[in-house]
Amino acid sequence: MENRKRSQFSGKLGFVLAAAGSAVGLGNIWRFPYYAAKYGGGAFILVYIILAVTFGYTLMTTEIAIGRKTRLSPIGAYKKLNSRSAFIGVFAVVVAAIITPYYSVIGGWVIKYLAVFATGGMTEAATDTFFSNYISTSAEPIIWMGLFILIGAVILFGGVKGGIERASKILMPVLVLLTVFLAGYSFTLPGALDGFKYLLIPDFSRFSIMGVVAAMGQMFYSMSLGMAIMVTYGSYMKKDENIEKCVGQIEIFDTGIAILAAMMIVPAVFAFSGGDPSALNAGPGLMFITLPKVFASMPMGGAIGAIFFALVLFAALTSVISLMEAIISAVCDQFKLPRKNAVFMVALLCFVVGMAPSLGFGLWDSVQIFGLQILDFMDFASNYILMPLGSCLTCVLVGWIIKPDFVLSELKSSGEFKREKLYIFMLKYIAPVFTIAIMIAYILDTFKIIKL
Repeated sequence: MENRKRSQFSGKLGFVLAAAGSAVGLGNIWRFPYYAAKYGGGAFILVYIILAVTFGYTLMTTEIAIGRKTRLSPIGAYKKLNSRSAFIGVFAVVVAAIITPYYSVIGGWVIKYLAVFATGGMTEAATDTFFSNYISTSAEPIIWMGLFILIGAVILFGGVKGGIERASKILMPVLVLLTVFLAGYSFTLPGALDGFKYLLIPDFSRFSIMGVVAAMGQMFYSMSLGMAIMVTYGSYMKKDENIEKCVGQIEIFDTGIAILAAMMIVPAVFAFSGGDPSALNAGPGLMFITLPKVFASMPMGGAIGAIFFALVLFAALTSVISLMEAIISAVCDQFKLPRKNAVFMVALLCFVVGMAPSLGFGLWDSVQIFGLQILDFMDFASNYILMPLGSCLTCVLVGWIIKPDFVLSELKSSGEFKREKLYIFMLKYIAPVFTIAIMIAYILDTFKIIKL
């Protein structure tokens, strides 16, 4: 594929909304509120923001600049940087290829819950056994997963402008409006004010070094770093758009949605539990067990629950189309396939591979890898090993081997680069250490040696 024929976003808005849509995902909704409540509320949020505008900013800026300068998907892009560094791009594409199938399984769960709440099944969904009974069945979760992948594939058939950009321009504003509405609704619940105080007022007695590590990891995973997406989207970015400003706007979107999600969830759980912070958990348990009970206790809970799961579906879709696009772009570049053939092939592959983590809760529940269920192992391998390792290698490659000037020339080509000194310092000395710290901490957390 020749660079001059490469698809492009129509402008800054399309790029920012697509990249922000990739960053805003399930982690903003089911993990950020838990960490914020656990680690001192406003104290955690403050540290998170500081890390986002320094550490996260450096990594995202680097990946986007690599993509735009080379006009290639990750494998070709890293090979162009250094003939021996193509494996870093392979790492990134493999991460996307591992995450997409199991993310689609969860996306299928979201569609199921949206359908249940939209058809008056809230009472049943709020029971203790509904979620475990549902995911342990074989056929139904796979059908919903297939529907989720199909929706993503239909969007991607439209290409960069007609598919990704158009969908992002619809889904992202609706997602923001729904999040604001639900956060506002949470404020009206009896006892919710205590939850808002617990979330937003800094309490450094609840903050610790583990809070810093948790903020670092949450920020890293939330911003779609190390998974081929930002390099791919950067390759579709127009040359006259200022990367520094775009990254700042993406971070505002991502962090803003995460804080709004916390303002939506934490006060609602507080109102439901009578102010007990231990009722707030993280991950699927929060979204599919705790929150349905919270909705069932609310006035108009069925409608609120349906709106919430619609919001989650939009967040999951904007993330999965970016993950699939990273794989599709690499397939098109490496094998010279027509786009529509690549979309079909990647969607089919994701569906087939996705059966394994889906069946891992039912028919194959006895299959474990290092003591982890199939979905958990895929999450562990991609998120906790390959992503931070790939990002660390990117920092070493750009910071020490080819030198930062390669990226800096691209960053300066569309305007003044105001944070050059901070960028170089973070890239060479801080970001590599942070990425390895994230990898070690989350490996230890997975095997319950520490608790994040």
